[in-house]
Amino acid sequence: MTPGKARAVDALLECVPNVSEGRDQALIQSLGEAVVREGARLVDVHSDVDHHRSVFTYLGAPDSVERATLALARLAVERIDMRRHQGVHPRVGAVDVVPFIPLRGTSITEAVASARRVGRAFSDATGVPVFFYADATQHPGRRELPVVRWGGFEGLAARLVDPAWCPDRGGSVPHPTAGVSVFGARGPLIAFNAMLETADVAVAKAVAARVRESAAGGLAHVRAIGVFLASRGIAQIAMNLLDYRATPPGTVAERIEREVGERGTRVREWELVGCAPRRAFATWPARDRAAIAPRCLLDDDLFVSA
Repeated sequence: MTPGKARAVDALLECVPNVSEGRDQALIQSLGEAVVREGARLVDVHSDVDHHRSVFTYLGAPDSVERATLALARLAVERIDMRRHQGVHPRVGAVDVVPFIPLRGTSITEAVASARRVGRAFSDATGVPVFFYADATQHPGRRELPVVRWGGFEGLAARLVDPAWCPDRGGSVPHPTAGVSVFGARGPLIAFNAMLETADVAVAKAVAARVRESAAGGLAHVRAIGVFLASRGIAQIAMNLLDYRATPPGTVAERIEREVGERGTRVREWELVGCAPRRAFATWPARDRAAIAPRCLLDDDLFVSA
């Protein structure tokens, strides 16, 4: 992998790979150790057995973050077989999505360069086809992750034969055990879940359909799905808050609580997946503060535009 250009000595880059493994704790630990060995600071690992997914959050000097990402991704491809993977979260590969987020001293342009550089090196080393999304894409139709991930792992072979969906790196045949991977660059995103008191997934799906941005009267910059968590016997509303400054978590929580209350149930607990800027939870209700681990709230001055 060709190194990037020289940057400020205090430049920081964040990476948040989502890996399709949430049950094998030994493997999850090994993936985290691969990150640390390359000199990046591993801030959080969030694993979920029902989603069958782990989210790794780490940051550091851009070169170390790039090396850490390549090390984690290569190990995941060696150890994960998507032909046996079942989980409630949408996914297209063992290394499903790899977003780079610019922090202090790093621009979105440099994050894009990192995403493309690591994505190409990863594909060349493993044979896994790679798509670029968000700010790293050069195809307007591939900017949104749900569009790129449409059809899931099981639909890849049929999808990739379409010339319009030729990967940005690698061949048009998915890797037999690792599928494809999606690399990109973006601003901070908050992954945020509501655990409901009910096991009725229809309630979670109905509320998700009401609050997501694409719905009439939905919340701006919010994506949401409703799923059933078999290990806990409850329904969950899983969300991505794409712009917490426009729609902060507190606003989302207020709307969710009202919607589920109208359907005769309540939110049992809230869950932050990965990390978020501390400022995003400045208006979070005090009664629910225990749900947000302090280690997962990163100082605002780390972010380019927090």
